[in-house]
Amino acid sequence: MNTQTSEVRWARLRPDQLRERQERLPLVYIPYGLCEPHGHIAPFGLDTLKADYYCDQAAQRFGGVVAPTQGYHIHETGFHQPWLDEVVGNEQAYLGGMPPEPVCYHFLYQLRAFANAGFRAVIGVSGHSGGSQIDLRLVAEYFTAQIGIPVLFHSDPEFVEGQYEGDHAGKYEISQLLAIEPELIDMSLLQRGQEANSGGRLALGEDAAEATVEHGKQINEAIIEAIGKMVSQLEIPTSSPPRLSFAQTEAIWQEIKADSRAWHSDNS
Repeated sequence: MNTQTSEVRWARLRPDQLRERQERLPLVYIPYGLCEPHGHIAPFGLDTLKADYYCDQAAQRFGGVVAPTQGYHIHETGFHQPWLDEVVGNEQAYLGGMPPEPVCYHFLYQLRAFANAGFRAVIGVSGHSGGSQIDLRLVAEYFTAQIGIPVLFHSDPEFVEGQYEGDHAGKYEISQLLAIEPELIDMSLLQRGQEANSGGRLALGEDAAEATVEHGKQINEAIIEAIGKMVSQLEIPTSSPPRLSFAQTEAIWQEIKADSRAWHSDNS
């Protein structure tokens, strides 16, 4: 039977296909995103869409499998707490935000699922930034230390630090999506935030009008190349750890909660 496939999504792979990809590289990517306003010109799920794209492209080019997307993320805490009033206003926010603790608890159990499924390395890619990735890296740190599986977690601007500066629904982010799914962006709506009863700018970046497909392609390729470099440098264990129980996972969780660094995004 031919198990070769270009499909990389765990949810779309048969058991024989999943095992074949794991045998070649036992790495799983987890895309993290969020629904939040990105102005009138862009979809709420911009963060999620770009995280999906980077993980899919990385798996296709460098190997590995893409886990089901996590579409809810840390928000409305720390310096993000007044964000709705300051940047969005009183408009219905349509925000998929959650506090750091339940998101990190869920992430820990996602890591347990990956380890028990035979993956021996994890790369998390978040399309949403603002410090939330630091909390998830704390979970990754404890999991790696106790289970032995390398877990790396970065927001997309961190992959291109020093090359490009991330933003919120500005030239950087709008360009990213223009290069991925241009049909989801409507630049003709740039001025809608100035209209009466429009709900305001809805967090649109001041330089969004400067976004271009070409700029987005450059950013996106730089991010994917950086992920590829990370994959090439992974020190993947030669064997899988013993099956991790709920009780063992809970013990790790209690250690994470007791760490004075938790939760960064509540205090940033």
